[in-house]
Amino acid sequence: MSNCAIILAGGEGKRMKSNLPKPMSEVLGKPMLRWVIDSVKSAGVDDICVVKGYKKECIDEFVSSLPFEVETVYQAERLGTGHAVMMAKDFLEKHSGNVVILNGDAPFMDAKTISDALALHTEKGSVATVISAKVSDPTGYGRIVRDENNNFLKIVEQKDCNEEEKKINEINSGGFWFNCEKLLSVLGEIKSDNNAKEYYLPDALKLLLDKNEVVSAFVSSNPDTVLGANDPEQLKELNEIAKSKGYK
Repeated sequence: MSNCAIILAGGEGKRMKSNLPKPMSEVLGKPMLRWVIDSVKSAGVDDICVVKGYKKECIDEFVSSLPFEVETVYQAERLGTGHAVMMAKDFLEKHSGNVVILNGDAPFMDAKTISDALALHTEKGSVATVISAKVSDPTGYGRIVRDENNNFLKIVEQKDCNEEEKKINEINSGGFWFNCEKLLSVLGEIKSDNNAKEYYLPDALKLLLDKNEVVSAFVSSNPDTVLGANDPEQLKELNEIAKSKGYK
C-alpha cells in the first residue's frame, strides 16, 4: 500500500492580475505549487498528481523542469474541488493506500502537518481526515464543527454559518487525507446542487459519515498552513511572512 498525493492547481486567480495560473505565483522566487510539492515529498509521499486547468501549458512546462516525475491531469472546466479530484480518478484507482489532497496555492502547508495528520488518520482508523488550524480571525473560512466529545461533525462554510458557528476559530485548511478506495466509493455521489453549481470535496466527508465511516479532523500546530493569496497584496503578505519566519 503506497500513499499518494493530488495537488489542485487549476485555478486562474483572476484577481492576481497575472497571466500565470495562480499556483505558479511566486513566494521567495519559488512557485507556490513547488512549495506544496516539496512539502509532500518531504513528508515521504513521492507519487504525485497535479490537476491543471487554466493555462495548463505553464504547469506542463514547470512539471517537466522538475528533477523527479509528477503526473498531471487536465480539468477542462473548473467546477469545484470535488470535480478537480474526479479528473484524477484514474490516478486514484492505481492506489490502495491513502491520498493527501492539497491546494497548490497554500505554500506554507508543511511536511510535519502532512505527516502528523496521516499519523492521526491511521491511529483513529479514519477513512478521511481534514487538516484544520486554529486562527485568531476565522472570517471567510469553513468552520470545523465538533460534537461534545470533540469528534468531527461537519464543515460549515462562512456563508452558511449561524451565529454560534461564526465564533468557531478552527477552520478548514483545504487539505485532506482520504483512504483511496473509500474516496472513490463516494466521489461519483458528490452533487452540484448549490448556488455555484460546483462539486465540493468536503461533501465527500458528509457522504462517508452517512455511511457510518470514521472521519476525523487534525489541528495543525502551524496556522500558516491555511494561508493562500487571491490578489497581489496577499501575495506580497505571503512573501513577507516567509521572510520574517524564515520559511524556505
